[in-house]
Amino acid sequence: MSNFLTNLNNNLRLLLSMSLSDVLDVLVVAVAVYGAISFIRRTNSTRFAQGILLLLVALGLSGLLKLSLTNFILRQVFEIGVLAMVVLFQPEIRRALERVGSYRFFSLFGKEVGGQALEKTIVQTVNACTDMSRSRTGALIVFERANRLNEVMASGTQVDALVTAELLKNIFYDKSPLHDGAVIIQDGRLASAGCMLPLSENANLSRDLGMRHRAGIGMSERSDALVVIVSEETGSISVAEDGLLKRKLSGDTFEELLRRELLPADESSDRTGLRGRLKGKKGSKDAKEDRDQRD
Repeated sequence: MSNFLTNLNNNLRLLLSMSLSDVLDVLVVAVAVYGAISFIRRTNSTRFAQGILLLLVALGLSGLLKLSLTNFILRQVFEIGVLAMVVLFQPEIRRALERVGSYRFFSLFGKEVGGQALEKTIVQTVNACTDMSRSRTGALIVFERANRLNEVMASGTQVDALVTAELLKNIFYDKSPLHDGAVIIQDGRLASAGCMLPLSENANLSRDLGMRHRAGIGMSERSDALVVIVSEETGSISVAEDGLLKRKLSGDTFEELLRRELLPADESSDRTGLRGRLKGKKGSKDAKEDRDQRD
């Protein structure tokens, strides 16, 4: 018991002696470790990480056991391994650097999109995609978030217009000259149309995914954008985010996803709660009418 109290006292003294720079140092390392773990999970590099961990353990043991030759060989392997990692993960490293380079570091001081304007954009997008889903009209809509998409926008035609369901359906009409490209929505407005998106390089994608879906996934891999895809073959609505594809969404699920990901947290929860209360009132009213009819 005394040893426990002594250790506890020593740990508390150590925590109290930490300065602001020590806390910042720990946070930086924690963020780096979290980023490395997320990178490994996202790129399916678990086996590669296990091999690195095994080599680290072997390097430590060779040092403790004073195996000079083994320790020297392992250190050389690690030096070469750093270059090998850069070559093997070149696409992933490039995408990460592109995200950092296009991030709006000073977005807090920039123009913010009003919740009502963005909500109208979401409603018009849902209406358009629902109609295009029924008519099996292919569509590709990109919602810009923190990462700027200026280079992608430059590949298309500048529009700068309010988002309406009619405008989206006219752009993606199969006789329109812009229907093959993507639409970029920036700050709640339709900024550009007919844009070319980078294709995904993920070899594990399903074979039944066409070029439109691969372009949407590729855009979500290289930025934090939310990409909406309407299939021309099946009419299904999908959303790509961070390299992952959510397929065959219903109209309600699609609208709820856009509100959750694009609207501020407080406004999104308020709207969801309001819809829930309205549905609850409607349900209770229907139940009352049913009871009156039975009576």
